[in-house]
Amino acid sequence: MPRSRPLSDDLFSLVRRILLATLGLQVVLAASLTLVDSYRRRNKKPKPFPATSPTTVTVGDGEVTTYTYGQDLYDDMLAAIAGARRQILLETYIWKGDEVGERFKRAITEAAERGVDVYVIYDAFANLVVDPRFKRFADSVKVLPYPVYNAGWRFFDLRRYGRDHRKILVVDDEVGFVGGYNIGAAYATEWRDTHCRVTGPGVWDLKRAFADFWNLHRRKRFRASERPLLLETSSMWESRIRVHRNVPRLWMFPIRSMYLEAINRATDNIWLTHAYFIPDQDFVDSLCGAAQRGVDVRLLLPRKSNHIVADWISRGYFSEMLEAGVRIFRFRDAMVHAKTATIDGSWSTIGTANVDRLSMQGNYEINLEMIDTGMAEAMERIYATDLSNCAELTRDEWESRDVYRRFTEAVLRPLRPLL
Repeated sequence: MPRSRPLSDDLFSLVRRILLATLGLQVVLAASLTLVDSYRRRNKKPKPFPATSPTTVTVGDGEVTTYTYGQDLYDDMLAAIAGARRQILLETYIWKGDEVGERFKRAITEAAERGVDVYVIYDAFANLVVDPRFKRFADSVKVLPYPVYNAGWRFFDLRRYGRDHRKILVVDDEVGFVGGYNIGAAYATEWRDTHCRVTGPGVWDLKRAFADFWNLHRRKRFRASERPLLLETSSMWESRIRVHRNVPRLWMFPIRSMYLEAINRATDNIWLTHAYFIPDQDFVDSLCGAAQRGVDVRLLLPRKSNHIVADWISRGYFSEMLEAGVRIFRFRDAMVHAKTATIDGSWSTIGTANVDRLSMQGNYEINLEMIDTGMAEAMERIYATDLSNCAELTRDEWESRDVYRRFTEAVLRPLRPLL
């Protein structure tokens, strides 16, 4: 007589089937949303949006110029490259092989040909769809493509899976650029992003950030005999500008701590702009706590980003934040890709890190933290301009959403820790 299966085995089998079915539903739903969104976007161009002219503020012993329109930024970046005399350090996440990408490639090649030391880093995974011919550079340009897979035989070493999401340009010892802009034609005119140009002691920290990344990963690209990138930089500290770097290889993630400390100290206002907002619960609690103690907390997001699944997952936090008094504004008719914040008229940040797990605890990121009233005033003016192109999401509007939307949010909610 055959023995019956233990009840524990049946329960285990049932749980496994439920988990697999749930995972399958999440994958199918995410794929369906992505396909439908891609179909709807075909042949659609973003509409014009308001942007501020480049604004320069003296911060400490240097200057910070903010850009909110890509063409303005690219013009100044290319001018800096054209004027380079000794060294160019260029690091980017996405580098399109279009007309804008070609302009940058020509500019650094011409600089290398006239004797400038040119170093380039780009993320190979982010540029998989770029024509391989575009990614062939002159021998005079030292290029480090950050590998698609960087773990080697260390399959379970999570420190080696972060992407290089940083965007840095440093020319000589004189000027540095950092922010959210990748390199490409669409970003020049169709995306609303924020970047900044730095002069003074802050440039040295950007140089250190580039050199540290280059030296940490150069063995994947160059011969063992290749010398590391050594920089003679000042040991001076700029008290009003701090450069924060997330370095997963070293388990260093200071950008999240920077945000939480500033939010928890806020007494007047917290104004954030983010492309992809998928925070952890502690981050949400800090924002809600600030709103409940009377701080004017505002969150500016794209109404529709280029990653529809991230949008749906982000919405799972709206009810809690709206109930606490956080105001949510959604940018219309164009993609807002900025990663910025300004608090209490004195604190600001511009950088590459989104408020999501990939940026806060996964990827290589870099943010400037600036403690300066003039800089905060400039950032508040930019925020006001962006608000003129936004629609505020009210609590009543949000609570009246249909069953389909609520169902989609509930199904995708478990994916939060992965994005």
